[in-house]
Amino acid sequence: MRPIAEFVAVLACALFAGAAVYLSLVEHPARMECGVEIAAAEFSPSYRRASVMQATLAAVGLLSSFAAWLAGATFWWLVGGVALGAVIPFTLIVILPTNKQLLSPTLDRRSAQTERLLARWAALHAVRSVLSVLALLLFLYLLIWVKS
Repeated sequence: MRPIAEFVAVLACALFAGAAVYLSLVEHPARMECGVEIAAAEFSPSYRRASVMQATLAAVGLLSSFAAWLAGATFWWLVGGVALGAVIPFTLIVILPTNKQLLSPTLDRRSAQTERLLARWAALHAVRSVLSVLALLLFLYLLIWVKS
C-alpha cells in the first residue's frame, strides 16, 4: 500500500508542478505577447480546462501522501502533501477573486484594469508553481535518500 501511495503522490505532484510551471513560464507570457484583449479572451477557456485538472491533481497528491504517511512513511510525506494541497485553499481564497474579475462578462478586455488583473494573476499563480515544485523536490528527496 505504502509504495503505491508514494508513487501516486509523486506522480500527481509532478503533473501538477509541470502544468503550473508551464502556465507560469510559457502559456501566460505567450498569451500576454498577443495583447491584453486576446490574453483576456484566451484566459477563460484555459482557466476552465486547467482548473479541473489542477484541482484534481492537488487533491490526489494530498490524499495519497496522507495515505503513505498512514501506511508508515515518514511525517515528511505528509508535509509534502500539505504543501501541494495548500494550493487549493490558496486558489479559492487568494486567486479566485482575481479569476472572477477576469471571467466577468462586463470586463473591458482592452482596459488597463484587465492588464493589471492579468499581471496580478501571473504573480499569484507563481506561488502555486513554487509550492508544487517544493513539494515535488521534497517527495523526490524522500524517495531517493530517506529510508523510513
